[in-house]
Amino acid sequence: MSSDSVLSLEIAPDEALRLLNEGRARLIDVREPHEYQLARIDGAQLIPMNTVPQRLQQLEAAADEHLLIVYCHHGVRSLSVVDWLRRQGVEQCVSLIGGIDLWSRQIDPQVPRY
Repeated sequence: MSSDSVLSLEIAPDEALRLLNEGRARLIDVREPHEYQLARIDGAQLIPMNTVPQRLQQLEAAADEHLLIVYCHHGVRSLSVVDWLRRQGVEQCVSLIGGIDLWSRQIDPQVPRY
């Protein structure tokens, strides 16, 4: 991904997996802690949606190093977080289409569905 191209707001699970495997992306889980206890994608960092504004500097720094792939249960909250981050100037972030639910169905059936 060149820095002069405009990133889509969303990314498909298969493309996300490719970028993660290449070491070019980081997973950010914006669900609540009780959801994280039910199911999680290995390597994801939990930053509940309501704490994102307080963690903006940390997320900006992380986005300087990797593409941030933000996810939630079905992709609604994560899309909202990505929209907010972009408006704060954090361009290197995308929402995982379908959230952890679609990830479980398409990528890793070991991730519990709820």
